[in-house]
Amino acid sequence: MASARERAARGWVAPTVTALVIIGVWQAVCSLGLVPDFMLPGPVDVVRALADDALLLLAHSATTLAEAALGLAIGVALGFAIACLMDRFETVYRALDPLVTVSQTIPTVAIAPLLVLWFGYGILPKVVLVVITTFFPITVALASGFKSVDPDVLDLMRTMDATRWQVFRYAKLPAAAGQFFGGLRISATYAIVGAVIAEWLGGASGLGVYMTRVRKSFSYDRMFAAIIVISALSLALMKGVDALQRACMPWERAERKKQS
Repeated sequence: MASARERAARGWVAPTVTALVIIGVWQAVCSLGLVPDFMLPGPVDVVRALADDALLLLAHSATTLAEAALGLAIGVALGFAIACLMDRFETVYRALDPLVTVSQTIPTVAIAPLLVLWFGYGILPKVVLVVITTFFPITVALASGFKSVDPDVLDLMRTMDATRWQVFRYAKLPAAAGQFFGGLRISATYAIVGAVIAEWLGGASGLGVYMTRVRKSFSYDRMFAAIIVISALSLALMKGVDALQRACMPWERAERKKQS
């Protein structure tokens, strides 16, 4: 059987080759003049723009990351609180479940102008939009996870006179942990995108502000450079969530070692 290292190496081969092929075709299309430069800059031009504006992009990234991190933290706390209430009270679950779902049917692009109108061009509307976009995956994941507990486990704990807190701490939280981190992984990507969308409508700094400025000057190579930075930040947050999950759920590593 292949070792874990060999399986991990094989897992990187296919996406790496695919990415290289896409970049090669992209560069060929631009070099052959099949698409005008002002419409689609080549990868070489994008890398050059990324290098030229590295310090500027770093400064704007810090602003966007701060907004995303703050909004994500509040969104996780809000989602956790709502999920706990929905699990504790059936009436609250029936009352909030459709409202939570409806809250995600409204496009963030439609909400952002209202938030700017209400709260101005500072950090507050950006954070609020991130909270709105991130609390839903957390709420749904936790509410579903709490209900996935084995009924036999709950019956056993009740026969042992376990308190509500003990049932929640030792049965429901571990059962919901996997789904929670799945929702957190989604929310982490939403956080960066939500912050950028809010920044498009105005502000002093941030990747969304940077993109708006370079778009108005038709510097699409810099626009693509900003997109790369946004993707890198989203991937970094997802990797951070993965590391946190491994630290908080050591039993998963033990189970994988047994299976391998």
